[in-house]
Parts: sequence; structure tokens; C-alpha cells
Amino acid sequence: MSWKDVEVRELREGSYIVIDEEPCKIVEFTTSKPGKHGEAKARIVAIGLFDDQKRSVVYPVKHKVKMPIIDKKTGQIIAIMGETAQIMDTETFETFELPIPEELKGQLQQGQQVQYWETMGKRKIVR
Repeated sequence: MSWKDVEVRELREGSYIVIDEEPCKIVEFTTSKPGKHGEAKARIVAIGLFDDQKRSVVYPVKHKVKMPIIDKKTGQIIAIMGETAQIMDTETFETFELPIPEELKGQLQQGQQVQYWETMGKRKIVR
């Protein structure tokens, strides 16, 4: 399990939420006043960590949602093969391949240390 349940009222801009089974970073968070026959609602706009898609949802503020637990790890680049990099985790010595993000293309070199995020069975090079 790589998430925890939290109430919507505990979320803020910059925190993370799971929408459509995809971990996302909240970029906009607004709440409305409670109505005559209902409770306050929160409108959340978030961008997917792995697919960069914009998603928006509306929940009551007492609603429980999933917040992904993001493991921030370091690894060493073993090889660069076109659009992907082969990385070895510096703690477990596990090797795996990850796509190189657009903003880091041309900057990564063999033997360099990188930080990557791992959550919900997915990995991504951050810097």
C-alpha cells in the first residue's frame, strides 16, 4: 500500500492526491460555503505526476480520499540508451530503466547521481 486516507479538508495546494488511480499534484484548491441543504464542497485541480494530464474533481470537505506516499530515492546512471536511462538504486542495488524527462534530455551522463520518485508501482526521474 503506497497511499493513506485523508479528509479533503486536510489537503492544500502543492500536496498530492490520487485521482482515477493516478497520483497527482494539486495546483488549485478552492472551497465553497455550506449550502442550505448540504455541506461545504472542495474543488480540486491537479496534474498527474507521470502523465502530466490535468484532472479536476469536486468532493465534500469531509470526504476521504487517497494521498499517495512518495518515496524519494537516489540512483546512479549506468547507461543511457536513447530516450531511456538504466539506473541502479544506491541502497538496494536494483537496476531498472526509466524514460528521460524532456527537461533533462542532454544533461544526464553515465555515472551521474539522479533523484527519482517511486509511488504506486511507478517511477520517474526528477533531477
